Amino acid sequence: MTPLRRQADRRRTTVLRREAVLATVPVAVAALLAAAGPAAAGTTGSSGVGDPYFPLQGNGGYHVRHYGLTLRYDTASRHLDGTAVLSARATQKLTRFDLDLKGLKVTRLTVDGTTADFRRDGQELVVTPRRALHEGQDFCVEVTYHGTPKPVTDPDGSPDGWIPTDDGAFVAGEPQGAMTWFPANSHPKEKSSYDFRITVPQGRTAVANGVLLGQRTAHGQTTYRWRQTAPMAAYLATATIGKFKVERYTTRDGIQVYNAVDPREANAAAPVLKKLPSVLEWESRLFGPYPYRAAGSIVDRAPDVGFALETQTRPVYDSAPDLSTLVHENAHQWFGDSVSLTTWKDIWLNEGFATYAEWLYQEQHGGDSAQKTFDKLYATRASDDLWAYPPGNPGSGANIFGTPVYARGAMALHELRKAVGDQAFFRILRAWAAEHRGGHGTTAQFVQLSERESGKQLDGLFRTWLYTQGKPGTA
Repeated sequence: MTPLRRQADRRRTTVLRREAVLATVPVAVAALLAAAGPAAAGTTGSSGVGDPYFPLQGNGGYHVRHYGLTLRYDTASRHLDGTAVLSARATQKLTRFDLDLKGLKVTRLTVDGTTADFRRDGQELVVTPRRALHEGQDFCVEVTYHGTPKPVTDPDGSPDGWIPTDDGAFVAGEPQGAMTWFPANSHPKEKSSYDFRITVPQGRTAVANGVLLGQRTAHGQTTYRWRQTAPMAAYLATATIGKFKVERYTTRDGIQVYNAVDPREANAAAPVLKKLPSVLEWESRLFGPYPYRAAGSIVDRAPDVGFALETQTRPVYDSAPDLSTLVHENAHQWFGDSVSLTTWKDIWLNEGFATYAEWLYQEQHGGDSAQKTFDKLYATRASDDLWAYPPGNPGSGANIFGTPVYARGAMALHELRKAVGDQAFFRILRAWAAEHRGGHGTTAQFVQLSERESGKQLDGLFRTWLYTQGKPGTA
């Protein structure tokens, strides 16, 4: 995410610095998901996976392999009709399990085609199937729902989820907004494949993740079909809707690009979006092969949003992005999307890496060196917000998109680079992206990998730059 709502911090950091086709989730990921989170006693799936910052996010007892989402959105009334088909596998015996869903009315719910009991408990949709599910059993949940989706307000006060615009909706779900528009097992450690069928009034475009399979217009409505086969966390899903100018092409590396741009942002966005293929090529040289078949951008006009987000394969921007933001959000396709978090506490693994990608891009394209960006940041006073809390332990969900996570997280990577040298450093980045591709990672795993690849003991460096309170070297 690029937190444009924090413009002062952002500038300082930048300038200074049932059509379901089941996709196979990597075995290592499936094993992690099977063990994820504390399960409630007996045969009840837990109402959360135990994340310290968002304790009700995600659910225990099962893994969703695939989501089939059929949506119809009326942009005039802002009414959403939805059917979600979840293809899942029980990781324990289940007499009851939860889904994350907030604010929409459920009218029908079945498990394996049989009507199931359900009740609402805040953001939890509590499901009791007619028959208990056995450990290892594949099962299908179908939920029919409708209503006027509304964003949630995150701990830092920003909107999140399905955010209405003057011509549609800006859909960006980090960290908890997926539950505002579809029922999900919604935590980054839970990744699935997706099919989207989105119907909107003729003249509107609906843009989701992955590859566009087709579109059809009839009776004043247009239906768009999208497919994302690569594992994806729910918060990275989008179904952004609006009046868009669409550009499609294939890069020389075979990546299918789909750009959707609000005409009011087109002139400002065009010079930046033109650089997308070269940015992806440059990032691929540094980080390893691009993780997906598709790429692109969704440039909306959403003045009440205040951020951009690395929605998988196709970042969404609330206005025309600058080049640094384009670099940042696409670096997330490796760091955050392909290699995902296991807990929100490790958010620096997403944002510190994407911010350092900005520094590297500047360094290699005629701008300030990464060292100069680092030095300018380090020169700030010890009372500056940059040193307010350590990036490896932000302390709460209210801090996960703050300056320390982005800028000091990037500074930690620069210190690593200086300690191990460029050859080992870039080998570490590529190994991290390759070894955890399509899966998850933790800070502890990154430290171990860095020590393995460099042959150096680095615990002191990471302790100082990720976990020490205040400005390093000023105690």
